[in-house]
Amino acid sequence: MLPLRQLIRVSCAVAAVLWMAGCQQSGPTEAPVASVPPPPAAAVATTRKALTDLEQLAERLVQQNAGIREGELVLVSGGVQEQDLLENIAVHVRKVGAFPLVTLSSDRMAKRLFFDVPGRFDTQTDALGLKLAENFNAIISVNFNLDEAVFAGADPKRQAARANAGQPVADAFLKRKVRQVEVGNGLYPTRWRAERFGMTEEQLAKMFWDGVNVDYSSLATRAEQVKGALAGGSQIQIKDSNGTDLRVNIQGRPVFASDGIITAEEAKTGGASSSVYLPAGEVYVTPVAGTAEGSIVRRKEYFEGKEIQNLTLTFTAGKLTSMSGSGPGFEPLKALYDAAGEGKELFAVVDLGINPNVKLPENSAMGTWVPAGTVTVGIGNNVWAGGTNKIPYAYIASLPGATVTLDGKTIIEKGQIKI
Repeated sequence: MLPLRQLIRVSCAVAAVLWMAGCQQSGPTEAPVASVPPPPAAAVATTRKALTDLEQLAERLVQQNAGIREGELVLVSGGVQEQDLLENIAVHVRKVGAFPLVTLSSDRMAKRLFFDVPGRFDTQTDALGLKLAENFNAIISVNFNLDEAVFAGADPKRQAARANAGQPVADAFLKRKVRQVEVGNGLYPTRWRAERFGMTEEQLAKMFWDGVNVDYSSLATRAEQVKGALAGGSQIQIKDSNGTDLRVNIQGRPVFASDGIITAEEAKTGGASSSVYLPAGEVYVTPVAGTAEGSIVRRKEYFEGKEIQNLTLTFTAGKLTSMSGSGPGFEPLKALYDAAGEGKELFAVVDLGINPNVKLPENSAMGTWVPAGTVTVGIGNNVWAGGTNKIPYAYIASLPGATVTLDGKTIIEKGQIKI
């Protein structure tokens, strides 16, 4: 479960830029193991620079991924540890005749903006955010979260209030079809995440940049193949030996992909078409309402750095009817769900990973969106995937090693994609 796309995927960059510390999506993998302190920024920078060319990356983000054009206003956001990359992006924005605004954030600031700000301001809609939505054409954001437990102990009702207050900002960015490119996507190299994936931090960093630097032309071709298969299908079934067995109908639903590039046509369309998440490599579809039936099981998950065992989500007629589990992470997870509003219970999405450069170890305790053959499902907001549920809450579960059939034909077998 990957709360990198805080609040909802399409507005996570906005939330990061505006420092909406309370707008975090429910999910355990975007904040750290309490016993493992985050590495210093210098260590992160050293690993990053050794594995990718930041100048070439910045140029590609501006010209290829986001398609920035002369005269546009571009918001560039990220953590203090990414200042070199953010500066490079700003320079390349100007090199095409566009105008950048760079903002910096950190876990410390995000935490203080939640815990140190009086609760009476939680219902304020961000006036600055609305002004940005009225004027900017694109956002390029780099994940800055190094601390998994940055919001541990936060009042769930306050988090829900802030999420609701932030919804008009997200709506405004969507209405203006602001293009969004996010670098991170649940794989940003940190010590705690490497431990969860069963890797060293250096191995994770290499896999991350290999995923970011994938051949986008080949990835786009692959995305079209998988989109075509889903578009022609009706019922998806997801099964795993851990007890997962879920069926959902997708007949007639639009299929979208994050293939790393926002084309001119996609920019014009807006919505789910105008956002990409790097490392790219996902194809996703929202369900026919009321059709999800069965259960999703995760034997081990994490929330705010705390372990959850045997997390089980049961669906009837498209709605979550039961959430159970044990371990210290379950109660705060359930409390945040309970604090969210109507629509939180609706099955949201089926997302298939297609990136061949992202390969997790078999002993990984958690999954992520993009490895080829991973299936991800969720509840709550699905506007980012082309749906209509705008509730500012989402809970996402990646299911590595699962088997997926489409109208009885196997398209993923134990984590290996067959399309």
